[in-house]
Amino acid sequence: MKRVLLIFLTGMGLPAFILAAELPPAPPGTFSIAVIPDTQHYKGQKTKAEPNSTKAITNPVFGAYAGWIADNLKTQRIVFVSHVGDIVDINNREQWAVARRHMDRLHGQVPYGISVGNHDMSRAGDSSLFQEFFPAKRFVKFDWYGGTFKPATDSPAVSGNNANSYQLFQAGGMYFIFLHLECNAPDEVLEWASVILKKHSHRRAIITTHMGLGPREKPKFAQDYYDAPKGRMKWKKCHGNRGNTPQEMWDKCFRKHANLFMVCCGDQSRTQAMRQLVRGDQGNIVHEVLSDYGIHGMRIMRFVPEQDRIEVRTWNPVTGQLCVKTSIVGQRSQHQFELAYPMPAQKNGREK
Repeated sequence: MKRVLLIFLTGMGLPAFILAAELPPAPPGTFSIAVIPDTQHYKGQKTKAEPNSTKAITNPVFGAYAGWIADNLKTQRIVFVSHVGDIVDINNREQWAVARRHMDRLHGQVPYGISVGNHDMSRAGDSSLFQEFFPAKRFVKFDWYGGTFKPATDSPAVSGNNANSYQLFQAGGMYFIFLHLECNAPDEVLEWASVILKKHSHRRAIITTHMGLGPREKPKFAQDYYDAPKGRMKWKKCHGNRGNTPQEMWDKCFRKHANLFMVCCGDQSRTQAMRQLVRGDQGNIVHEVLSDYGIHGMRIMRFVPEQDRIEVRTWNPVTGQLCVKTSIVGQRSQHQFELAYPMPAQKNGREK
C-alpha cells in the first residue's frame, strides 16, 4: 500500500517524501543533523506522569529517539546530534541515570551537544546534576569537543563544567561550530559565546538554547500558552535577575555574528512547532526553529549543498511515520519544510 501511495503522489507531482510514511535514506552528497526535542516523558515511581507507581523509571520515547538515531547514523548520514534541553522532568539522580543510559547509545558514535533546560537546573541556575552525569571530562577525549564556559567563581554549580559548551565538526566540505547554551544564559556566558564565535568566525555557526520561540509575553492564563502572540520570548525562567530572556540573548549576542545561520530551541510544548527567518546585524539570514513535540517526533535536518537548501523533517520513531499534523499545529508546513541556505564549499575553512 505504501509503495502505491508513493507512486500515486509522484504522479501528481507532489514530493512523496513529505506525505509518505517512511523517511527515505539520505542520498550521497547530503548529510543530516538530528535534533532531539524535550525528553520529559518519564514513567514509573516518583515521576510526574505516574507519581504513585512502584515500577522502575523508564523513558520509552527518549529511548526510541536515541535508538533510532544510533541505528540510522549511516542511512541518514547523521553527522551531529543536538538536544534542546529539558532532558529530565524532575531534576533527580534517578531520571538523570535514565537519560545518561539513552545518550550512551550515541556516545562515541557521533558528535553531540546538550542544552541545559529549566527542568535540568534550579531556578537559580544550579545544574550540578547535569554536570555530574554529563561533565566536560566525558567529552574532552573527542577531537570535535571544543570546550566549555568556566565561571570566575570556584564553584561550577551555576553555569560551569559542561553547562555551556561548543562543538566543532566538518561535513560536505563545510566547517561548523555548534554552541549549546543553557536556558536564560547570564551575561558572562553570552560574552564567552561571543568570544568563541569570533574566534571561529570562518565556521558556519548554529546555536541551541532551550528557550527561544513561544508566547512573546509571559502568559497570565493557561490559554495564553496556545493563543497569545508568538515570536522570540521576552520572559525567562532561570538565573533570576542575572538571566537573559531569549530576546536579550539575541540582542546581546546572537545578532552580532555574521556566521550564525540557525538557532534551535524547545521548551514550549503548547507551541510545539514554529519557525521564523530574521537577519543579523551583518545582513546574514538566521533561521530560528522551535521543536517541542513530546511523543510526536524529533527533527532530522538534511543539508543538500548542491541545491543550497535544508530539508527539515519531523520524524516519529515511535510510530515509524513522518509527523504531518498534530492537535496543536495542524499545518503540514510547520512539520515538513525546507530552508534556503547557501552552502558553497569552504576552501580555507581549517582552523587558523
